[in-house]
Amino acid sequence: MATLFVTSTRRNELARHLKHGVRVGEIIAHRAWRVIKPGWLRSGDDRLHSVLMKNYVWHPDDPASGDVRTHGIYSFRDVIRCRDEYLFYVVNGPLLFGQVKIWGEVVEHEWGYRSQFGKVVSLDYGDPELLDKFRKVYRVNQATEPTAMPET
Repeated sequence: MATLFVTSTRRNELARHLKHGVRVGEIIAHRAWRVIKPGWLRSGDDRLHSVLMKNYVWHPDDPASGDVRTHGIYSFRDVIRCRDEYLFYVVNGPLLFGQVKIWGEVVEHEWGYRSQFGKVVSLDYGDPELLDKFRKVYRVNQATEPTAMPET
């Protein structure tokens, strides 16, 4: 665990000192969101939430944002369709999977990106009822051509 922290800290330090970069247009990437369902001890809402950052809410009309030197908006190059593919993290509540448009400062990582801004552009996989509900809230559809899973 300490090695991962040092690696992450070192990457953040390197990102702080970058003077030059490559300017590109928007990037379409993949990610998951957590849905909070109402229960005994919590109320649900009609917003997508970050899987890892407990209190981070993705609002329908505002881009998600973060400082890429510390956290930022994480996304993946390859499509993710289920909890098992979402690396290591297990969460309470269902996950929805889709695509985001990312822009601003972007730091590329081995599996994807950490960006300054992100916006939901499609909701593609997950519980069909929740997909229908959140597609309406975020005014998005399923991707017209969802990216296929890479062959292993």
